[in-house]
Amino acid sequence: MVFHKKEKIQLKTPEQILLMRVAGLVVANALQAVEAAVAPGVTTKELDAIAHEVIRSSNATPSFLGYHGYPAAICSSINEEVVHGIPSDRQLLDGDIISIDCGAIVNGWHGDAAISVMAGNAKADVLKLSKVTEQSLWAGLGQARAGNRLSDIGHAVETTVRAAGSYGILEDYVGHGIGTSMHMQPPIPNYGTAGRGPVLKVGMVLAIEPMVTIGSPEVEVLKDGWTVVTEDRSWASHWEHTVAITEEGPWVLTALDEIRL
Repeated sequence: MVFHKKEKIQLKTPEQILLMRVAGLVVANALQAVEAAVAPGVTTKELDAIAHEVIRSSNATPSFLGYHGYPAAICSSINEEVVHGIPSDRQLLDGDIISIDCGAIVNGWHGDAAISVMAGNAKADVLKLSKVTEQSLWAGLGQARAGNRLSDIGHAVETTVRAAGSYGILEDYVGHGIGTSMHMQPPIPNYGTAGRGPVLKVGMVLAIEPMVTIGSPEVEVLKDGWTVVTEDRSWASHWEHTVAITEEGPWVLTALDEIRL
């Protein structure tokens, strides 16, 4: 993920945010279809094909496919794989946790979201990990309000995770602005002190994505050049939504339901 320091934070008009909502719904529908297919014995390549079909049938384009050479429509990251796992013939096993990250482009506007899904019967500590990560995402989304500071988002994420137990929060991988490109200013860490950074304004659209581990937050990239795994091979969870800052408050563009916080 490359951020250009000279790039200003892109502000969208209400009409442009409506276009991003269309892209967000494509992503939401793709993730819903993939989640329904997750089960022991299913391959991540099969999950990728499902997402690809939903996106294409919606007259949209997969954001990830071809991005810096990435070969698939989704990222499928299993267990100790935190993010950017490449779909393959690997079959899911009972008890696995898989992060599914998906993006779509409609008329030049991007949507981006991720969910963590259990294959079969997950262990209690893994279920709690995913629940805590999802809760921290919603805490961050709730801070995406005009007048707040950017660091209020990461502070809310971190506070939620820390209150739940001794989890690791990735620091090298962060959320991001989104709009006419998938990754834009500003980077959005999932930790930090509140009240710092740019003031949030109406028209900003942000992709907030906490990545949390049961063990150490230290990670490494595998030889494929994409897959990010925990150094201690502890399991991880990843959740993400795209949210617009509007006059009425945060609008979650990648939720199937109409969610305004």
